[in-house]
This record gives sequence, structure tokens and C-alpha cells, in this order.
Amino acid sequence: MNLIDTHTHLYLPEFEADRQDVVQSAIRAGVDKMLLPNIDLSTLTPMLKLAEAFPRHCYPMIGLHPTSVKEDYRQQLDEMFVHLKKGSYVGIGEVGIDLYWDKKFRKEQTEAFRQQIEWALSFNLPLVIHSRESLSLIFSVLEEFPQQPAGVFHSFTGTQDQAEYAIGKGFFLGIGGIVTFKNASLKDTLLSLGPEHLVLETDAPFLAPVPKRGRRNESSYLIYIAQFLADLFSINPDTLADITTRNALKLFSLT
Repeated sequence: MNLIDTHTHLYLPEFEADRQDVVQSAIRAGVDKMLLPNIDLSTLTPMLKLAEAFPRHCYPMIGLHPTSVKEDYRQQLDEMFVHLKKGSYVGIGEVGIDLYWDKKFRKEQTEAFRQQIEWALSFNLPLVIHSRESLSLIFSVLEEFPQQPAGVFHSFTGTQDQAEYAIGKGFFLGIGGIVTFKNASLKDTLLSLGPEHLVLETDAPFLAPVPKRGRRNESSYLIYIAQFLADLFSINPDTLADITTRNALKLFSLT
């Protein structure tokens, strides 16, 4: 299979001891490209270092993760914008709104999200959206813009109506290890939609799929997600890989 992990944080400290081995393991498993969403200013340097070490396999994004939005978010965004203007990034991410961990900075998260939507539109880059317990608010913010950016809803776990709404706006759904969990209702939603609007992701080191659940997640584990979805849709794994890889190449303008 020729796969693309559209969302992996291989630059984080969890991979400090064996980062190069983890990347090489993914490549051997057929995961040829790994896209790296940023978290905040502190992660830019390790992320870019990894992308420089594997320029044909690891591709950086830039953005301020919603759980990193605090009182100083405007300063962080200003500094990040400088990097955006002078760097080479494949997406604006990971951005959005997270109302699961802390609602204290809901207003600031929303403002930061608006700003980064504008970046995506100005630089013609796809938006990688984190939307934990915030899909309705995310949709309402996107509706403020007469032009919709391209993008993907990372780690999508919404309802069928929400999935259809996102797809109707031209977004892809990022599907990771959660879909393999025993009680995941996402399976029924995806079965009704088909694979044509999906991209694959691991969110490594988080949310490892079955049969690796509970371990540190890695990009090589994308094969388990691909196999699970192929079984779900009753199609050949290579067909599933072809569809989702083609979607990722299109969305992120990769060759």
C-alpha cells in the first residue's frame, strides 16, 4: 500500500530516543509521506528539524493548537505569521477550537481560529481543524467567511449530519485510530458515506489503533487503520489506499 499519514506529531519528545527509526519503519510499511501539524512556537524548531532530515517524507505545517491558546495568543500568532511568510508549509494546522479540556479561553480560541482561517485563504493553504466538542461553533465561524478554505476535520468523530455538512463545504474527514475502537459509532457514519471524502491519519503518539491500542502510536500503524476501513467498506486495501492517498495529494498539493 502507498499511504499518507496526514497528521502525525513525530517531532514530540515521545520519539526522542528513536525518531529516525520510527520514520524509517513507517516508510518500510508503505507510509511514504508524513504530514506534521504544529502545536505552538515551542514545537516549530523540532518540527522543522525533522522535515529537513526527511525532506521527501516529512512535510511541516504551521499553526497554533487551540489548547495552546492563552492570554498571549496574539503575540504567538504574530511571531508565527513571520515564520509563515518566510517558510514553506503544506497547511495551516493544527488549529481550531477545543471545548473539552478547558473552556476558559473559548473567546480567544475563536479569535485565533478566525485569524488562521484568514491565513489559509491568503496563502492558499488547506486548514487542518481540531474540533473536539466544538463542531457547531467551528461551523458557525466558518460560515462567517464568504469563501471557504480547503481543509480537513482532524480526528473526526461527529454525527452523520455533521459529516455531511463538512463534506458539503468541501472538507475532507481525517480518520484515525478511534474508528478501530470497539464501541466507536463512527463506523456507521463512515459506512453511509464511503471512502471518497476521507484521508488517513495517526495523530501519533496519541490514539493508537487496535491492535496497538494503549501503546505509543506511530505512523507505521496507519496500515491498521487502512486495513480496518478496507474491511468496513468491503474493498481491497490497495483500493482504499489509492483513494485516500489521492485525496491527500490533492488537498495538500503534494506530488
